[in-house]
Amino acid sequence: MKHPRILAVGGAHVDRRGRMTAPFVPGASIPGAMSEEVGGGAFNALRGAVRRGAVGALMSVRGGDAAGEAVAAEIGANGITDLSAVFLDRATPSYTALLDRDGDVVAALADMGLYELAFPKQMRRAKLRESLATQDAVLCDGNLPEVALWRLAEVVGATPLFAIAISPAKAVRLRPILDRLSCLFMNRREAAVLAGTDADADAADIVRGLMTAGLRRGVVTAGGSAVFAYDAQGLLVIAPPPPRRVVDVTGAGDALAGATTVALLRGEPLDSALRHGIAAAVLAIECASAVPELAQTAFDEVLALVPQASEMA
Repeated sequence: MKHPRILAVGGAHVDRRGRMTAPFVPGASIPGAMSEEVGGGAFNALRGAVRRGAVGALMSVRGGDAAGEAVAAEIGANGITDLSAVFLDRATPSYTALLDRDGDVVAALADMGLYELAFPKQMRRAKLRESLATQDAVLCDGNLPEVALWRLAEVVGATPLFAIAISPAKAVRLRPILDRLSCLFMNRREAAVLAGTDADADAADIVRGLMTAGLRRGVVTAGGSAVFAYDAQGLLVIAPPPPRRVVDVTGAGDALAGATTVALLRGEPLDSALRHGIAAAVLAIECASAVPELAQTAFDEVLALVPQASEMA
């Protein structure tokens, strides 16, 4: 499958990031700079997938404001088919993160009431069913409320369904459909919530919990630490290479999800596909945007630095 067709269903909103230039002190006013761009877990991952050769379509919801216009422009600029609904009397969702001077998130505010209100009804749209007939896979995220995720899983039927957990609080929304997922991308805290373990538990214990919950294949990240993943063939781990420079960690997990999904749809085994995802994540950390360009030469250079996966007992 040279150019897999992927429909993303989920977040596409305004991301604001304040980067501190002095050490973080709780309760203090800290100097820094604010930046803004269009983001969202599903949309970030889809843009990354498109830059790895996929053909993308997006179904999201947004308001009839300037932020919504910015989202629409970014969808078009990436050559993605826009199936989103626009609510003229509502504000476009947004995500505001405060980063310390090392680029790590100190605090974040998600203003996403429109997703809670509108997504369940969107899963009944004829446009969704019509689009599925031409898609090789669907990629969703935890920005959808639980009822919308359940309806989406029913509608997609046999079409492979991939998902991004988004946060520990939103990961629990995926519990009813874990057995319907082709792969779930999550960090250790999100995985622990679904597995019923501590975040610092052994990878094998987390995987056992996830499999008991019904998830047949999953990828678990932990910042710059080793990434582990599992499927029917077993449990594997890869230690990511250190970024050559750290600019912004925002979007690294989404980049990993998008590139890994494309590789899996092209028939790559999980170990090989995960190496592609890690390469994309490293490039995301090394750039100011949440979505790296993923030019082939630069991608190949980083991919060569990603070690082969090791099997875990």
